Amino acid sequence: MNRIPYYKRRKRTYANPHLKNNKRRLHDICLWQIGAYNDKYRPPKLPNEFAYPNPKLPINPDLPTVTWINHCTFFISINGMNILTDPIWSKRCSPLPFFGPKRIHDPAFTLDELPKIDYILISHDHYDHLDKKTVKTLIATNPNIHFIVPLGLKKWFIKLGAKQVDEFAWWEEKQVNSSIKITFVPSQHYSGRNFWNGNRSLWGGYVIDFNREGKDNKRLYFVGDTGYNQVDFKMIGEHFKEMDLSLIPIGTYVPHKFMETVHINPSKATEIHKEVRSKLSIGMHWKTFRLSSEGEYQPPYDLFLSMKFQNLDPLNFRCVEPGQVLNW
Repeated sequence: MNRIPYYKRRKRTYANPHLKNNKRRLHDICLWQIGAYNDKYRPPKLPNEFAYPNPKLPINPDLPTVTWINHCTFFISINGMNILTDPIWSKRCSPLPFFGPKRIHDPAFTLDELPKIDYILISHDHYDHLDKKTVKTLIATNPNIHFIVPLGLKKWFIKLGAKQVDEFAWWEEKQVNSSIKITFVPSQHYSGRNFWNGNRSLWGGYVIDFNREGKDNKRLYFVGDTGYNQVDFKMIGEHFKEMDLSLIPIGTYVPHKFMETVHINPSKATEIHKEVRSKLSIGMHWKTFRLSSEGEYQPPYDLFLSMKFQNLDPLNFRCVEPGQVLNW
């Protein structure tokens, strides 16, 4: 895959190639809140007795592990290295400590309980994915931490004191050490930490290839935030052939009219799972912050129905509890 950025840049901002407009203005947020974007779609009623299949399996120490901490924050341990994705430990995902979406549950671990972190992947700069307070704490406790970020964000991390920051364009790949190769891949989303600097930095997902000497190599796909289109995920699947583990968003999809261009519902999450040929997927972007209108436990039920409808085993696309550890 060539290194030419696969996005359109105009007026010093980034844009999705498959959308005419992807900006979210304050005007749009207000219209959503008063019901202007409500549509006819209603999720199927969640049965009182429903529980997503989630067997607690013994952990094999010879295999890599993944732990869901909260929202889109995962702790991945492999090859003696520890990796975090989109870390957020703050009580709110907001520029203001007293206003904005408040977390529903605590992170699975405190920051003090984390072991040494080697790499952190940042998918984009929204407050539920890029938490300044958490990043500052991690830099203070792990001075040599290596940040992997989209174009336009490197200066932000350098100002906070980060010593190692690699910035990526879509389809750019880097061998960051002898056993890890990282490729930044497209997603369909947007960026901005306020209403006047929208889309000044890029957004996307990561595919990480791990070379494990004497053992099976592994490949991880961290999708980041995304809407669905007919191009990106098929292209990712065709290029990489298969994924050992995919971390895929399943929440923030109601109302569809407002959310579907930049967030996926569980049915589209299932499509991505299939198109990238994922051996094991885990649902993220649900349960921690209420960012849309579906119920807290609706995403796992909708995912279960989607997997069953397509004759897929729900145990290959897991919904886990915060703190739960899986081998992959």
